[in-house]
Amino acid sequence: MAKYIARRIVESIPVIIGVSILVFMLLHLIPGDPATAMLGERATPENVEALRERLGLNKPLYEQYLLWVGRMLQGDLGHTVRGNIPVADEIGARFPATIELSVAALLLATVVGVPLGIISGIKRNSIIDTLTMFGALLGVSIPVFVLGLLLIFLIGVEWEWLPFVGRLSSGLAVERRTGLLVIDTLLSGNLAAFKDAIEHLILPTITLATVSLAIIARITRSAMLEVLNQDYIRTARAKGLKARNVVMTHAFRNALLPIVTIIGLSLGRLLSGAVLTETIFSWPGVGKWLFDSIIARDYPIVQSMTLVIALIFLAVNLVVDMLYALIDPRIRY
Repeated sequence: MAKYIARRIVESIPVIIGVSILVFMLLHLIPGDPATAMLGERATPENVEALRERLGLNKPLYEQYLLWVGRMLQGDLGHTVRGNIPVADEIGARFPATIELSVAALLLATVVGVPLGIISGIKRNSIIDTLTMFGALLGVSIPVFVLGLLLIFLIGVEWEWLPFVGRLSSGLAVERRTGLLVIDTLLSGNLAAFKDAIEHLILPTITLATVSLAIIARITRSAMLEVLNQDYIRTARAKGLKARNVVMTHAFRNALLPIVTIIGLSLGRLLSGAVLTETIFSWPGVGKWLFDSIIARDYPIVQSMTLVIALIFLAVNLVVDMLYALIDPRIRY
């Protein structure tokens, strides 16, 4: 197992190097002067040259790349153009909000999507299967921004059931310990703030989870259908085993690999920053921050966050590979 993990880590190193080169080159190959784009057309030549000097844009590309990688390895992600704030500090302040939203969305998608997929696979071509797959198709087809705005209009504005802006109402204050408001409100014993944080979390969680839920349900159904047609399942049924044992012990366990894969990919996508969802609900996470930075052409933020997102995907894929080895020991060899 240790050799398998070590091999997967070593294999990830060339990918990280390739991603870093692509991220660096893509931003530098955009037409126009980055310093002028960041400062605006009215910037004086002196200010432009000063920014080019501060960002190292007046050096050759290979030297800029090596300096950038060197700073990255030391944990220095640079400073924002707007406010000259360390990018690492901003990521640390905003990432907990994205983690909270992403984990809530993934839990909702998994807890609902996997059982729906199992039931649809067992009851193939039934009314339950038809309704479930129709709902999954609908969930994949509706754009996130349309669903989010629809929920805001109906539940937030028309019916006034739930709040839809930010993470906490303006009149409430919570001591930030972990950055995860649901946990911080519990640690401080502030039940009113805990209830308010949960209410603020519901609408963006539903919006963000819909696509992942639909995909997980469809993949689970497909995996279950493939496994349920195997000979060992028919043998287990012929032995007189209970239907529940056949489904959960023999079928579901052997259908886990594609399910774990899609859940892992969903987690990577969600943790990398749900840009549209966070922007629609004014959720102060890295997704909204990255969107605002792209609009403002704050290149240090865009460059650093793009690399961080790539590393998140690599880390999630590595964890999924480890889970593969645990689920099916044959993969280790």
